[in-house]
Amino acid sequence: MKVILHIGAHRCATRSFQNYMTRKQDHLAQYGLTVMGPERTRKGLLHGVQPGVSLGNGRDPVQRARGRIALQLTTLREAGTAALVISDANLLGALDQSLSLGQLYPGAGEYLARLDHAFSGAVTDVMLNIRSPEVFWASALSMRLEQSLRMPNGRVLSRIATSPRSWRDVIQDIYCALPGARIRVFAHEVFAARPEAQLSVMTGVDCPPVRGSFRLNACSRLPALRADLPDRLAALLPEGDGRWMPFSEAEAAQLRERYYDDMMWLVGGADGLAELVEDPNKSDARDDRNKNAAAERMPQDDLTRGPIHDPDTGDADTGRLAGAG
Repeated sequence: MKVILHIGAHRCATRSFQNYMTRKQDHLAQYGLTVMGPERTRKGLLHGVQPGVSLGNGRDPVQRARGRIALQLTTLREAGTAALVISDANLLGALDQSLSLGQLYPGAGEYLARLDHAFSGAVTDVMLNIRSPEVFWASALSMRLEQSLRMPNGRVLSRIATSPRSWRDVIQDIYCALPGARIRVFAHEVFAARPEAQLSVMTGVDCPPVRGSFRLNACSRLPALRADLPDRLAALLPEGDGRWMPFSEAEAAQLRERYYDDMMWLVGGADGLAELVEDPNKSDARDDRNKNAAAERMPQDDLTRGPIHDPDTGDADTGRLAGAG
């Protein structure tokens, strides 16, 4: 039985992918596919895997988690399940931690190593979605702004833009934490609206196509964002109807350049650590021109840059922390 971890990332159509699998679960069950999303991973299945859980009765929460997971896997295997897909972006780490430190999933290796131990090495495949970082961070910051009224200041944006950590580092952490798993990487720019193609690659099943709208948890465009925010924050946003882009042109270019490097590393074989899944619409994914096109594919969203931020503003903003879903 395949045990496939879909670990996000956040802001990469993860919620939409989960919604697709839920809507098609009856069809998928015909092929022996079982899906578990955040409603299972965050409500019992993985309880005790990560630190911070205390049972108060002297029992080891990690050992209890290992027993619980082993029992679940055995039950599914005996029921004839061919593949189990576990999907939760928080398996990679909380998005709030990345935002607080200005780095892409700095704790990914530690989180996933504990997960590998909890599954007793049963994980066979890992599915990772990545996205051009200037848009990834803009989406994450937009969601945090809307949910917790925290406007990023110049220091925060500069820390994100200058951080040397990239998707390549995240992938290397995944490989070290789950050395027995096959890692496949899906570019958001290609697969965001094609959950059936992603799931087909991972399971080998000809999954049914999407019908109707399924896009969930998308960040608001500027008009809606301005309307939802208090006047003092709405006034800091630029004019326009597109996506809010808080970074300066130089910062955005720096982040895009890092993505170019990551994509070139991936199409070149990623040192054998991971596989970049090519666009299935291409007639020949092995063609060098196609590889170059994949590496150079960048998001074409309508981006609108925000104002120059006063480094001294934004720190005093209060409100509840944004969720990491």
